[in-house]
Amino acid sequence: MSPEVPSFNDLLAACDESAVHLEMRDGYTPSDPVFLDWTAGVRIDGPKRYPEWFGLVRATVARGVQIRRVRIVSEPLADFIRFEYDVTEGLNVAAGEQVRWLSRRQSSDLALPGNDFWVFDGRIVRFGYFAGDGEFVGHDVWEDPDVVKLCTSAFEAAWERGVDHDDYRPV
Repeated sequence: MSPEVPSFNDLLAACDESAVHLEMRDGYTPSDPVFLDWTAGVRIDGPKRYPEWFGLVRATVARGVQIRRVRIVSEPLADFIRFEYDVTEGLNVAAGEQVRWLSRRQSSDLALPGNDFWVFDGRIVRFGYFAGDGEFVGHDVWEDPDVVKLCTSAFEAAWERGVDHDDYRPV
């Protein structure tokens, strides 16, 4: 574990080839104003509501970095995951991410780390930590080769089983 944690933007800016993200929770940041608007029935324009993320991903992909994301989800989908599904096409995919969905039932035999993570260029892992209610509480960066190998292997196993966003139909 690294005592000094670089920002996510710095990690992505230093990335040359790939950034992969595995999400395993059924809810995140329930106080997010965009999520709250969505729950109130507001149609969400992802790039307008998350312009920094959209711009960062587009610029990173334009540099030749491949960004892939797998969301392991319980079905039927929790409200927050349904929100993510609704904004993924116009935000994540439109910015250049490749996104797959994997039913939690289809991941039971996979060895998965205990926390969501990003792996940058197959050498740095950034774990994200969330409270029980889904609020973000912090992160750590690891460069230990065994931890990187564990996370990379877990991501690739989930990616292999996942369904492309265009083909996934939420339950």
